[in-house]
Amino acid sequence: MDTDKRMEVALILGCINKNNNDQELLYRKYYGYVMSIGLSYSSNREIAQEIVDDTFIKVFDSIKTYNLDQPFKRWLRRITINTAIDHLRKNKKFKLHLDLYEYKNQLPSIEAIDQLSLNDIYTLIADLPDMLRVVFNLYEIEGYSHKEIAAIVNIAESSSRTYLTRAKERLKDQIVKYCN
Repeated sequence: MDTDKRMEVALILGCINKNNNDQELLYRKYYGYVMSIGLSYSSNREIAQEIVDDTFIKVFDSIKTYNLDQPFKRWLRRITINTAIDHLRKNKKFKLHLDLYEYKNQLPSIEAIDQLSLNDIYTLIADLPDMLRVVFNLYEIEGYSHKEIAAIVNIAESSSRTYLTRAKERLKDQIVKYCN
């Protein structure tokens, strides 16, 4: 076992034993990672911070169930995603229906897409309605299947496909508007 893995295991064992210093170190070590996931599922920083706080509460409550043979970041990511979805449901911002939206059939040019920075892309994704953003993130970024998304979000598998298509169409339209 390498030094980094040993240090991480020691930190996790300290958290299992409810050592406040180890909990603070774990929080600081993974804060940015969890915040980046929270921001990808929320429309603003305050909500993302609530997701971060709720995630770490869940982590510290359930860390005794963590299998030390598995990658910690993967376990933490799963808790963060589930917390983000729970947060959206709890706050009734997670709507299972959308207003009809007229989409243009215009494709953005390659030059227009090349003008976008990574922050621009994140901003465009953050502007999607909650359901579109969640399905897009789960499918395109996290790699979940439509069947898995349907189970996580409690929708039909076909709805997951529809929301993904709508998210991509809306993003395409936003890129065209942004670049004009």
